[in-house]
Amino acid sequence: MKRLAVYCGSATPADPRYVDLAYKVGAELAQRGIGLVYGGGRLGLMGAVARGAIEAGGEVIGVIPEALVNSEVANHACTELITVSGMHERKARFTDLSDGFITIPGGVGTMDELWEAVSWAQLGYHSYPVGLLNAFGFFDHLIAFNRHMGEVGFIRPAHQNILIARDTLPELIDAMAAYQPHTPIFRMKADDL
Repeated sequence: MKRLAVYCGSATPADPRYVDLAYKVGAELAQRGIGLVYGGGRLGLMGAVARGAIEAGGEVIGVIPEALVNSEVANHACTELITVSGMHERKARFTDLSDGFITIPGGVGTMDELWEAVSWAQLGYHSYPVGLLNAFGFFDHLIAFNRHMGEVGFIRPAHQNILIARDTLPELIDAMAAYQPHTPIFRMKADDL
C-alpha cells in the first residue's frame, strides 16, 4: 500500500485522546513510507493527522472542496492540496489516489465516507481494503451493527469481511495488507444475489 486515505473528523473533541490518535496515525503512516490522502483541512483530527505525517516527513495529499478553501480551513502545508468542486468529486479522488481506506473517529461526514468506501467495494468500483480503527472502543456499536446487518441478510456472506476493524493501527495495517478482494456484485450471477 503506497497511499491510504484517512477519513476522520474536522472537529476537536474535548477529550485530547482523539487529536493525539490522529497525529499518531499520520506519523506512523509516514514512518512506514505510506502516503496520506485526507480531506485537506487544517482543523480538528484532520489537521492533526496531516501534522503527524508532515512532521514525520511523509507525503500528504489533501483533497478539499472549493467551498471549504473559501472558508479558510484548507491546509496549505500539504505536499499537494487538490481543490475539487464538491463532496462527490472529493470521494472519487480519494479512491483514485489511494490503495485503501482507514477510518478513525469522526462524525457524520466521516461515516458517509466510510460507508461509501464499503459500498463501492461491495459493488466493485474498487477492490481496496477498508479499515476501521476502533480506538478507545469508539466504533463498538457500529461494528456490532455491521455484524447484525450480515446476520439478518442485508450483507451477503461474500461481503461480510469487507470492513476490517482492529483496535490498534499496526494490527489494522497488517490486516489490510493481507486483505484478499472478494467477488463484487458486478461479477455475481443473479442466483448469487
